[in-house]
Amino acid sequence: MPRGVPSAGFRKTKNFLASNKNSSNSSVGMAVVKTVTQETDEQIRAKLTERFNALEHMGEATIAGKNRAMIVSGPAGIGKSFKLMQLAEKYEKQGRKISYVRGFVRPTGLYKTFYEARAKNSVVIFDDTDCVFTDEQCLGFLKVACDMTRVRTLSWLAETNMEDSSGEPLPTQFDFEGSVIFITNYDFDWLINKGNKLAPHLQALISRSLYLDLAMKTRRDYLVRIQQVVEMGMLKESGLSQQQMNYIVKFIEKHADSLRELSLRMVVKLAQLYNIAPSQFESNARMTCFMSSHK
Repeated sequence: MPRGVPSAGFRKTKNFLASNKNSSNSSVGMAVVKTVTQETDEQIRAKLTERFNALEHMGEATIAGKNRAMIVSGPAGIGKSFKLMQLAEKYEKQGRKISYVRGFVRPTGLYKTFYEARAKNSVVIFDDTDCVFTDEQCLGFLKVACDMTRVRTLSWLAETNMEDSSGEPLPTQFDFEGSVIFITNYDFDWLINKGNKLAPHLQALISRSLYLDLAMKTRRDYLVRIQQVVEMGMLKESGLSQQQMNYIVKFIEKHADSLRELSLRMVVKLAQLYNIAPSQFESNARMTCFMSSHK
């Protein structure tokens, strides 16, 4: 099974998250995960078109300050960040203050980030920063920042003293008036349904935010998404002809079980390999892009 493709109808999260589950689902009041029904390619196309259109509309509303918080859940490498970053650049040119948080962040760093982005014209975008969902202190800040109450006041009442970027001491509390976007690989619904110990916090975040699951649960979802994006011109600047682009897509579909991952990044890699040496493409692809057991 290629990396990233769910084998049980849902995306799996980090092992340490899955191991911290509560055996009872009743504590979070959610139904068990239902079996994924098989869809036709036409149904999948319609579903993905609808959800990625919603991603654009909801993302623009949040970046523009019309919505306070948004969570986008979907597997890695399928383009969920790309459109939001385009929108962020557009609004940044119009005067919106955009703060990006990527990678690891501690509660102190999170408090400082929110302080520096506390104004109404500010947006904080968390991209590939799923560690914030595993730390209860961070989750406490996130819940306050995403709250739907009129005033959102973040507090730091610990002995640790913090400073802003100019060296001035940070206040022990402040009002946050910005917007927040989370781009995550985690399937919140699955974690909640499994009774993970963090489920109440994740449920609280969903309650305070617009939560959009891109609904990519099966291998066929990934393959149809790849077809869609290539048709929309993803490889337009690669120098490949339409026939060659079609060949790349068919190659991915034929070898879906062998490739290391099914993602838009894999599409780019294969296009590059084709450009490097068309006559050696399949051989080079097997050596570099296939799982070792399939080479």
